[in-house]
Amino acid sequence: MTTNPTLTHTQSEENVIHQLLTRPLPDTADPIVLSEACAAWVSVLVETDDRETHAALCERLLHGLNQLRAHCENDLPSYLVEQVVAGEKLNACVPECWQDASLQVDYAKALTHAIAGKTLPTDVAKELTKLLHDMVWLLADFVKESDMTAR
Repeated sequence: MTTNPTLTHTQSEENVIHQLLTRPLPDTADPIVLSEACAAWVSVLVETDDRETHAALCERLLHGLNQLRAHCENDLPSYLVEQVVAGEKLNACVPECWQDASLQVDYAKALTHAIAGKTLPTDVAKELTKLLHDMVWLLADFVKESDMTAR
C-alpha cells in the first residue's frame, strides 16, 4: 500500500500565505468580499514574524482597506437612510459611535501604516497588530451584519 505525500505544517502554512499574497482582488469586489479578504490578511499578519511576509501582508491589507474605503464613500443604502429618518436605533456589533464604516476603515488604515512603518518598538508593534486584527474582524462582522440587515 502506498501513501500519498502530505504537506508538513510549514509547507501548508507557506501555501496559504502564498495564496493570500498572490490571489488578485478584483476591483469589482463587494464590501463583504473585501472585508473577508482583509480579515484573512490580518489573521496571518498577527501570526507572522517574517519581515518580508509582514510587509507584503501590510501592503495587501492597505490595498483592501482602500478599496473598502471607496465603498464607504458611496451614499448610504436606502434601508439605512429609512432607519435613520425613522429614528430607529441601529443594532450593531460595534458601538454607536463606530457605526460609520469609513471611520472603522480609517482607524484600521492608520494602525496598518503605523505597524508597516517599522519604527515602533517590537512589543508595541505586536500589541498594535493584535488590536488591528480585532478591529478588522469587527469591521468584517459589521459589513456582513449591514448586508444581512439590507436583505
